This record gives sequence, C-alpha cells and structure tokens, in this order.
Amino acid sequence: MANSILFQPVSSPFLVPFDGSFKLANAPTKIEDDGNKESNGEALEKAVAKLSKLQRKLYADNRYSVLLVFQALDAGGKDGTIRSVLTGVNPVGVQVFAFKAPNAEELDHDFLWRMQVRLPERGRIGVWNRSHYEEVLVVRVHPGFLEGQRLPRSLDLGELWSERFESINDAEKHWARNGCVILKFFLNVSQKEQHERFLERTTDEEDHWKFNAGDLAESERWDEYMEAYQAALAATSTPWAPWYAIPADSKSFMRRTVAEIIADTLGRLPLAYPEPTDKERVALEAARVKLEAEMRKGK
Repeated sequence: MANSILFQPVSSPFLVPFDGSFKLANAPTKIEDDGNKESNGEALEKAVAKLSKLQRKLYADNRYSVLLVFQALDAGGKDGTIRSVLTGVNPVGVQVFAFKAPNAEELDHDFLWRMQVRLPERGRIGVWNRSHYEEVLVVRVHPGFLEGQRLPRSLDLGELWSERFESINDAEKHWARNGCVILKFFLNVSQKEQHERFLERTTDEEDHWKFNAGDLAESERWDEYMEAYQAALAATSTPWAPWYAIPADSKSFMRRTVAEIIADTLGRLPLAYPEPTDKERVALEAARVKLEAEMRKGK
C-alpha cells in the first residue's frame, strides 16, 4: 500500500478519514470562521500563483500527472470552482472533461472504461467535472439506469455497490502507482443554499440558461443523495486518492480551500526541472556564445 502513495495527503479538517468512519451529517456546509470575500479572494490569488509555478515544473518534470475530481449536487459550485482555481494556469497543461450520461459506446464497456481513456497525460493536470462516482451516486438513487448497462450478472444492489467501491479503489490505486496524483473534492452545499441558488437562476436573466427543472426534482430526493454520498466517500477515501468534503455554502471560502489543498499537494511532489545532459550543455554553451557574438554585432 505504501508504494501506491505518491504524496502525503494534505492535513485538513475536511479530509475524509480512511477508516470508513465518515459521517456526512457531521460534515459542515458552512463554518463560522470562513473569512470574507476579500480575504478569501486574496488567499485564492496566492494559492493560484503558487499552483501556476508548480504546474510549470510539473509539465517540465513530465513524470507525474494530477487528477482533480469534482462531485457535488446541482448548484454545488463545480464549474465556478474549476474556473477560479485554474485561472492563471497554462491551459496547454490542463485537460478538462465534463461527464454526462454514458453514450451507447460507453455502455458497451464496463463503467470505468470511459474514465481510463480520459486520464491526464504525464505532466498535465486533469479535471473531471463529475466522474465514475456517478455510478454509485446517481445510479444508486435511480437504479433503473442499470437496465441500460446490460450487466452480465444479477446482483443484490448492496452487493453491487460494494463491488463498485472495490473496483474504484483498485482502479485508483493502479492509476496512483503509475504516477497519477488523485485529489477528490465533494463540494458540500446545504439544501437551503442550493434552493437559494436555484431561485437566483430563475430571477437573473443571465442565469436562466443554468436552470433545469429536473434539478429541482432531484433535490426532492435529497436524503437519498446524502445516503449515497456518505457511503461513497466513506468507502473510497484512501491515502492514494483522498476525498475532501469542502463546505460549499460560501463560494469564496470553498474556492480558496480547494486551491490551497491542490497547491499544497503539488508542493509535496519531488518535482524538478530536467537537468541537461553533457551533450546538451555543450550545445547550450555554443548557442550562448553565438548569440552573444551576434548581439555585439548588432544583429
């Protein structure tokens, strides 16, 4: 197990424990001392600047990749957090995927297939807006979706979820062993705050496009989703792929906290700019001499 861990997970009050003891009811959606927009904004800028520098080194080092998984209920703030955290990061080194319902080709494979082919390349940061966890969250709340998956075995649902948790942990361990640093963020928004954001979408013309009547219908199954999230996070938070349950009622605090965890994690990796070989050093010196000579000639 130790060989699977590329980094020591960042200590945080929001780190989901690895022993299965996580209780979502005890995870806050808002904390008292969450700062104000100005202080959180300043902290976010600092973390993003740190992340930008580390991303350049990650890209040059070209041994590790970073996978950021974002899960949340509707209006939880995934899009805005991704946008804010990656501001200033070189887009060449970032690969973003927003996963929708699986298509016909994806349904002809196992539920992890479409994730495997979208893992970030070495040196890149991959961002998944929703992920393989939909298969133990949305599908758990709507087990009727299983009919379209044409599973080869008939299983009790409890057994099916346990098998999927096991498959997820095994897959993430394999990814980690091969250089992928995995960070998973559950943006933990309260139902009251969710409804306030829904209301804003119905009253602000610029946000009308964000509103989907189906989101409100899903919110009516809140308790079922909470049960599914608790089971998933408790079963799949591991040292090689930790979950962080981030209080999400305050957008500025949420974005700041996510950015700091990502930047601090990258800061723990043994990243280094490649050292030139002896042959490359000779070529560099020759190029320097030639360029300086041309500059003296006024070229």
